[in-house]
Amino acid sequence: MALKIIGLTGPSGSGKSLFCKLLSDRGAKTIDADKVYHSLLVPPSPCLDKLEKRFGSGIIRADGTLDREVLASIVFASGAEGELEALNEITLGTVIEKIKSMISELDPVTPAVVVDAPTLFESGFDRDCDLTVALIADRETRLMRIIERDGIERSKAEARINAQKNDEFYLENCDIVIYNDENIGNLDAAAKKVLSEVIKC
Repeated sequence: MALKIIGLTGPSGSGKSLFCKLLSDRGAKTIDADKVYHSLLVPPSPCLDKLEKRFGSGIIRADGTLDREVLASIVFASGAEGELEALNEITLGTVIEKIKSMISELDPVTPAVVVDAPTLFESGFDRDCDLTVALIADRETRLMRIIERDGIERSKAEARINAQKNDEFYLENCDIVIYNDENIGNLDAAAKKVLSEVIKC
């Protein structure tokens, strides 16, 4: 049986990391696109050079690494949709190329691989997936998760949420949409269903 690819997406704070863990516990391999992105920014890095050229030297720390907080303040600022598009244009192709390489190296007997990709559709990687899944959650829950996870103030978390797709986008474009109400039993049952669905593809 050929390896199946699950594209997992959804807005920040929706609980994708926990869902990936539940899928991993059930035998799926997982790839975090954000972690791949960060690994590609370890200097010296052609991708980092492109970002510095586009967004300025202010996004680079004294040690040559990316200051993600400064970059986030630029691309998630109100009315800065063009900046976020520029960031995606620079990074997405490089990240997807690396992810495809990682998938090709997986053991063929692996039943499924889950690619956690917030920009799944923007990158075009959804076309490589056997199943696309989105996690969503109510706004306040997401805000609290982002604040706790990233250690940022509420206004910055709100700006991040405001810059992202709304729930309707995921409902219209994904094969499966899961509402994460913080009930771990429900989320685990959803993970089981997703794996059974993709194996039937």
